[in-house]
Amino acid sequence: MKLVDHVVRSFKVAKVFRENTDKINSIDFSPNGDTLISCSEDDQIVIYDCEKGTQMRTVNSKKYGVDLIHFTHAKNTAIHSSTKVDDTIRYLSLHDNKYIRYFPGHTKKVVSLCISPVEDTFLSGSLDKTLRLWDLRSPNCQGLMHLSGRPVAAYDPEGLIFAAGVNSESIKLYDLRSFDKGPFITFKLSQEKECDWTGLKFSRDGKTILISTNGSIIRLIDAFHGTPMQTFTGHLNNKGIPIEASFSPDSQFVFSGSTDGRIHVWNAETGYKVCVLNADHPAPVQCVQFNPKYMMLASACTNMAFWLPTADENA
Repeated sequence: MKLVDHVVRSFKVAKVFRENTDKINSIDFSPNGDTLISCSEDDQIVIYDCEKGTQMRTVNSKKYGVDLIHFTHAKNTAIHSSTKVDDTIRYLSLHDNKYIRYFPGHTKKVVSLCISPVEDTFLSGSLDKTLRLWDLRSPNCQGLMHLSGRPVAAYDPEGLIFAAGVNSESIKLYDLRSFDKGPFITFKLSQEKECDWTGLKFSRDGKTILISTNGSIIRLIDAFHGTPMQTFTGHLNNKGIPIEASFSPDSQFVFSGSTDGRIHVWNAETGYKVCVLNADHPAPVQCVQFNPKYMMLASACTNMAFWLPTADENA
């Protein structure tokens, strides 16, 4: 099935999970699309089977709290940031709920965490105005960058370069093999007046970068030249929460949650709004992602919703 406008408009909620008692703050699909992991402000990590549409397991992280969860490349393992005790990043074995390794260093809340698409390295950015590069096999930071403001970071799809967004106004691109030499290019954009940048994502074709904010705008820029391409608006964010914006796997569509509980979808190339999907989410939707392999969408407030298309692609 191909993702085209009428198929996107036909998406309906197929399953709702109500395991969580507080806001789900982060979700991540496994690279093969079989499983989805979520974490919530109630300190629970929930793992779902995407093929069966079932909940597989719940893991508690009462002591440290949990945010910014990501699967790693090893089966049944994840990394996450903490919301209590300290700002250490933790590497968790999910099947026996044991920590494999700790990554200490940040002195303030970690606000950006991303794992390399090709190897066992990851990036973390914190309100302490540093960006750190890590290897999952070592507790010691492999690289440290001091920045002038709040960082957000993302790897490109090949895992060769990474982008660092600084102070909600510039994006610096680094070569991973020589990041200590500084960025090889810096894009200066006009400083956000009303909001902060809260996330960066490369499109899967590597051509564009999506900038999420804690306001009611999402920006799309050219990944090679930094040229602004689209500004997506119309979704509600009157609570200042870091609403996640995501691409469809073919890079054609952009999805975002909203504080009114609905999902907004735009065409990435033209910028027009394709549709607004109503999920009956009772609270603000902070997380929305499209499955990398299957034709399904996940959105989360305190509940987790799985969406499937109801249209025939030839309709």
